[in-house]
This record gives sequence, C-alpha cells and structure tokens, in this order.
Amino acid sequence: MTRALAIVSVLIFSTGMVGCIGAPVVPPTGLIYTDMDAPLSLGGGGRDVGSKRGESSVTAILGLFSTGDGSVKKAAANGRITQIKHVDYNFRNIIGIYQEYTTVVYGD
Repeated sequence: MTRALAIVSVLIFSTGMVGCIGAPVVPPTGLIYTDMDAPLSLGGGGRDVGSKRGESSVTAILGLFSTGDGSVKKAAANGRITQIKHVDYNFRNIIGIYQEYTTVVYGD
C-alpha cells in the first residue's frame, strides 16, 4: 500500500511539473506579491504600437481553480483590433492565493 501511494504521488508531481516546464512564459514571482509587465512580442520592430488596446485575462484562486480566456485573439477582439502590432502581458500574484495573467494587445 505504501509503495502504491509513493508511485501515485510521484506521478502526480511529475504531471504537474510537465505543465510548468512547458509554459510559454514563466515570470519571476515574489513570495508575497508580484505585479509585473513584460513583452510577449516585439511586433514589427517600430515604435508605433497602434491606436487601440485590448486585454484578456485568466484568473486563478488558491492554485486550485483557474478560469478565463487570456488569448491574443480574445484580447484583439476586446480592443476591436484587426492589425496586431505588439503584445505585452501583466502577471499579478498575491501570496499564491490570487493570481491573474493578462494579455495586452496593441494595434489598429
């Protein structure tokens, strides 16, 4: 029984780690609070990021429940953007209790 429990524990841990390793963006997090912005893309390389901005978000509670649509497509639709010029993200973490990942799209 103990051996079976150990095997199941290792499998669960391994499965969880695969999700972390495969994430496209793994921001540095503070132990108590994190609120950071960073680029996801540099677009065409110019300084013009467009006249419109759209956001989409995913929220997690206690690391147990996660909901939302943080896709670039949803952010562009929310900002009525048809030509994407730049994409940023914002990550907010409060003691691991509340986490929010926001995709920010700029364009015209």
